[in-house]
Amino acid sequence: MWLRRVSSTAVTALLLAQTGLLLFLVSRPRLPPPASSEERVHVLVLSSWRSGSSFVGQLFSQHPDVFYLMEPAWHVWAALSQGSALALHMAVRDLVRSVFLCDMDVFDAYLPWRRNLSDLFQWAESRALCSPPACSAFPRGAISSEAVCKPLCARRPFSLAQEACRSYSHVVLKEVRFFNLQVLYPLLSDPALHLRIVHLVRDPRAVLRSREQTAKALARDNGIVLGTNGKWVEADPDLRVVREVCRSHVRIAEAATRKPPPALRGRYRLVRFEDLARAPLQEIRELYAFTGLSLTPQLEAWIHNITHGAGPGARREAFKTTSRDALNVSQAWRHALPFAKIRRVQELCAGALQLLGYRPVFSEDEQRDLSLDLVLPRGPSSFSWASSTAERPGP
Repeated sequence: MWLRRVSSTAVTALLLAQTGLLLFLVSRPRLPPPASSEERVHVLVLSSWRSGSSFVGQLFSQHPDVFYLMEPAWHVWAALSQGSALALHMAVRDLVRSVFLCDMDVFDAYLPWRRNLSDLFQWAESRALCSPPACSAFPRGAISSEAVCKPLCARRPFSLAQEACRSYSHVVLKEVRFFNLQVLYPLLSDPALHLRIVHLVRDPRAVLRSREQTAKALARDNGIVLGTNGKWVEADPDLRVVREVCRSHVRIAEAATRKPPPALRGRYRLVRFEDLARAPLQEIRELYAFTGLSLTPQLEAWIHNITHGAGPGARREAFKTTSRDALNVSQAWRHALPFAKIRRVQELCAGALQLLGYRPVFSEDEQRDLSLDLVLPRGPSSFSWASSTAERPGP
């Protein structure tokens, strides 16, 4: 038998190719193994519009262990805008549960045409959708940027959202479309979920000032909150939406603190935006500890940068998380609103102010006096548990 001779040059080339392939396989970034449903932690950031929830959402989104989506239930309200907040509660809850379980087929009912990641509401706010395996705009451990992510990842297949979700130990969703806590009780007792609820609140006077800057963007949601059968509500001179938001915060906080169901104990945390603004790193460490996360040096530097900017931020950045002076943002309403309007908000939201620990002002001089602290200390002795009087949107 004759054996074909192979030149030494060919052998060398073959060995070099194999070595190069081996080095590539060894050195390329490895994704962590998918987290099992038994290990995965689910966090719901429960808040209302213009309360700093986009900022808190980014505190979770930028964490390397977190898969985050901003307001996935936006799609429910967009598709069913003739409904009321109460009528849509169950649909919102069911969608949230499915997303917590990384079952993105739930969007079939609201996005029948879905093809790309960009079909999701505010998808580029999610670092996880800008990182492998969803996209390669940023390494998994890097701080992402929406401006960079959008052109690079917009056309990535929608199915990658589910794959990415399953590769993280924490799934965090930010929602503003729940108006009581009772609708979430089935999720707390669901054996497939390990749910933590972060209830983010903000001084109603600051909320009003911020809402007035973004009135057009909130018109459809206002109509759903007020149950107008699909009519958009941009102008709200009677502050009916603010009143409903205040009442919902009272309902949620009372349900969580007065007689919480056993399943809620140890799984609910009330966070005030003003406390985050004053001592961001301390508050965020506690928030991470509550949800089983740790603060990395990279995140600590990023948080310092975005909370120590030059001012309150431009109006065009209202729905963005940019570098701002967080303390300035939390106090801006004291210069911007007329006292008559502040007095009206305080009347409509008296229970929320008392319950959540915000001091009312009784004159324009008090309003403008920034040495007068309007955020009361936290603790059981600080709050008198006020009663909510409204039932809509109720359980």
